[in-house]
Amino acid sequence: MAEFICRLGSPSGEVMTRVVEAVGAREAKVQLENEGYKVFAVTSSEKGLSALLPMGRPKNRIKQADFLLFNQQFSALLRAGIPVLQAIGLLKTRSSSSALRNVLADVEDKIKSGVPLSEAFEAQGTFPRIYTASILAGEQSGSLDEVLARFVDYLRRNVGIARKLRGALAYPLFLLTAAMLMVAFLTLYIVPRMSDLFSGLSGGKGLPLVTIIVISISTTLASNIWWLLPLILVLIFSLVIWLRTPNGKLLLHKFLLRIPIAGVLIRQLTTAQLSRSLSTLLSGGITVPDAWDISSQSITNIELRRRSQAVLPLIREGRGFTEALTKANWMPELALDMIGIGENSGSLREMLDEVANFYDAESEVKLEQLTSLLEPVILLFMAAVVITILMSIYLPIIQTISSGPFSGR
Repeated sequence: MAEFICRLGSPSGEVMTRVVEAVGAREAKVQLENEGYKVFAVTSSEKGLSALLPMGRPKNRIKQADFLLFNQQFSALLRAGIPVLQAIGLLKTRSSSSALRNVLADVEDKIKSGVPLSEAFEAQGTFPRIYTASILAGEQSGSLDEVLARFVDYLRRNVGIARKLRGALAYPLFLLTAAMLMVAFLTLYIVPRMSDLFSGLSGGKGLPLVTIIVISISTTLASNIWWLLPLILVLIFSLVIWLRTPNGKLLLHKFLLRIPIAGVLIRQLTTAQLSRSLSTLLSGGITVPDAWDISSQSITNIELRRRSQAVLPLIREGRGFTEALTKANWMPELALDMIGIGENSGSLREMLDEVANFYDAESEVKLEQLTSLLEPVILLFMAAVVITILMSIYLPIIQTISSGPFSGR
């Protein structure tokens, strides 16, 4: 199954973008037409090698920190009563990001030609769908500043979670890198230079088994490093490319979900992000089906996104939102119970906020558990390898001393 980005027209006349998994572009088009959409364009989300290498990335890619700063300033200017066009012009000249300046210049030109703000942003192909949908809701309700303020809060929380995740994993990755460098130094440099000494110290007696194994591995790697290293790099590069394909990403994401603590953490982070996205869109007046259609596209785990595809057809059939979420079979039971209470009491948006806050806190606990588990595992692995190498070095020396003239006999 491959992913396709489809430009659609809904039965109500709304133009939207949707990501669909199908065998081919024709199958994706037929699937959407059967659901009642008018399909304008179908393009593959993967463009071969150009989509994987830097040359295939969009030129106007905006950093998340710059995007957050822009929206904070944009929301503040609108609350101060500055017109949209003037606010865009001010932020365009003061932005430190060249990519953002180029995008805002094009947005400004489109607004001057009479294009609505939401369509001007959507035409860039750079901004997330939840952002353009929030702006559209703000335009229709006349409360663009309030909708932007809610989106800024949503984006700030997502940025904060991403920073915590990177910060928590930085030290375990450093330990793993240091362990690999230390093992490589001992294996490729120290042990091969000790092999001649070991054969002289053995005095005709056999070397310890651990020494024989370590020397064999070290000498083999050291003598063949100039063709093994390019082979390893090619294999790593090939694996990275394969993991960027739809099948590779799907298998990787399925595997991640099966890891005991990491799988629970991924589900909790996805639940929190999805709940906050839904709450942000519902606050802007977007209906539940449209809010789910937009929010589910932001699910980063492909396996969870695949399971979530069953939700929207059930909602459109008239099923309850909680019942449809249960069919997806990945969201935590407590989250489903909370959403069900909110749906039955008419406070779905508020309950989604509570779900997001709860699972933000829960994911922080799981993240601490994951990092506290990774650190001792890496340290134990490094210690076991280093001790094995040191034993292979010192055991022949101890054996020679114990059998020599100063052995005490």
